[in-house]
Amino acid sequence: MNFRKYMFNPKFLAIGFVVLVLASCNGDKPKEDENNNDSIVDTDTSKTAVLNVGGELFSVPSPIQTAMLIQKSGVVYDKSILNLAKNANTYSKDYERALNLGIYGADLGYVSMYNQTQDAIGYLAAVKQLADKLGVSAAFDTQTMKRIEANISNKDSMLVLVGIAYRASDAYLKNNKRNEVSSLILCGGWIESMHFSVTGYQQKASDEIKYRIAEQKQALGSIMKILNSLNMPETTELAKQLFQLEKVYDGITFKYTFVEPTTDSIKKMTYINSDNEVIVSKEQIDAITIIINQIRNKITNVPS
Repeated sequence: MNFRKYMFNPKFLAIGFVVLVLASCNGDKPKEDENNNDSIVDTDTSKTAVLNVGGELFSVPSPIQTAMLIQKSGVVYDKSILNLAKNANTYSKDYERALNLGIYGADLGYVSMYNQTQDAIGYLAAVKQLADKLGVSAAFDTQTMKRIEANISNKDSMLVLVGIAYRASDAYLKNNKRNEVSSLILCGGWIESMHFSVTGYQQKASDEIKYRIAEQKQALGSIMKILNSLNMPETTELAKQLFQLEKVYDGITFKYTFVEPTTDSIKKMTYINSDNEVIVSKEQIDAITIIINQIRNKITNVPS
């Protein structure tokens, strides 16, 4: 199987991961929102970003990539896999709020991908609530938030507008030297995207989802380095759980087979024929599923 088409396309972005959680990826054309004549520019920020944290570069994919794959694989919408929006009231520490803001951001992207307008309203409220408690809401432009609410039923416009709001919040966090909050939001979003993958695979197993789970090996390494760079006592237990996950990933291997490219002189196109194969077993996927569920349940306070 040609694995190349499932590989991420790295893209350097100046903005942080929180933008990626909720950005749209449907085409390159500017979009118009329903209540404003200004164009909403789609910057395709759903792709993998290379982030600069403490002077070191890390590659972490957006949860939107996973939500798209899950939907395209024929997995039906399942609200039960999401963190309940009302749980936002229960998080009393900034550590919990930041991780769950990442989770809710991914959840909002998920429900929007499936055009679940009513659920999107609830998750947008949860995002706003946690952002307010984290002291990030001051960075959200009031007019942008109004446009988001006015376009809640327009998937493309809503996702792009929320991405704009999150760019402002990310810049605010960095300018105020609150990189630990941005890092925890990133971590929460990645964990939720993994949760989408493993639950989607349980519902409808496919090679595409299996490979998406397996290729997170590199991203996990980035997440581990980011957490270790924070030197926060609260992250100790989370780092231990992720270390157990890393040990499972150590057994997953990638095989690259070079095949000479072919050129179509008439069309003036060169085709890459080399193959990237991931070698992962059902037992490894099952082990990853168990650990991801344990980690996520701990963060969201869901009993294991």
